[in-house]
Amino acid sequence: MSLRQHLDGWKPGPTTDHDVISEGPVAALSAVLDQPVAARRGDPLPPLWHWLHFLEWPPQAELGADGHPSGGHFLPPVPDRRRMFAGGRLRVSTPLEVGLAAERASTVESAVVKHGNTGEMAFVTVRSEFRQAGEPRVVEEVDYVYRSGEDSRRRFTAATGPPPESSAAWQLTPVTDPALLFRFSALTANAHRIHYDAPYATEVEWYPGLVVHGPLLVLLMLELVRRHEPRPVRSVDFRLRRPVFCGESILVHGEREGSAAELAVTGAGGHTHATARVEPE
Repeated sequence: MSLRQHLDGWKPGPTTDHDVISEGPVAALSAVLDQPVAARRGDPLPPLWHWLHFLEWPPQAELGADGHPSGGHFLPPVPDRRRMFAGGRLRVSTPLEVGLAAERASTVESAVVKHGNTGEMAFVTVRSEFRQAGEPRVVEEVDYVYRSGEDSRRRFTAATGPPPESSAAWQLTPVTDPALLFRFSALTANAHRIHYDAPYATEVEWYPGLVVHGPLLVLLMLELVRRHEPRPVRSVDFRLRRPVFCGESILVHGEREGSAAELAVTGAGGHTHATARVEPE
């Protein structure tokens, strides 16, 4: 059965969740990024740091063999599902505030099947609106790609050597080691085994090593803006293009280009792993 047939008639209804944008996770991610605590109660939350909140902790018995939940409201009915974080968009009317209760209303914006070099892929976009104090503040769309079953055609090779030098004004050279991946998995309640179980990542999903989280690459790009651009962020558009593997050397770089900031993560061989465009206020 094709992915299109599996998705036929799949129309999950909207959901509404509540959480407090608490200070603890903000302090923890600040430590992971080797930065002073980013915010205190009442301060604006850095863009996309809401990924530390509204976390889901299904019972252990409900996790699949890959560590992902075996079922979920917005998880498509695809057999032997393999999920990838592909990209997204963020629009900020008013930043979320640390210490306040928040509401998230989510829905599936679209679900389409496309054919690529590695076969069928289901693209699912989840749209979420975040509200605080009774007003809408942030709208986010996240794109996920799902594959069905194993596919040896998508094998990757780890790159060696340093990334090319960049003349960009803003630069970071993070160390992609197992400790970083472990701490970020814990902060985001991500039990996907490709981020911490090396034998699973290499022998089952055919990666050359542990996989660095796509959301972590996005947050590292946004760190450049947070550290160098004083104005609030109004929009973020980001895309994940190629996995980064644990131990690979990467360069996170970017700078202002006109009214926006153009950002990227590059690695050995000149590979571009992720890109983002940020519009300040």
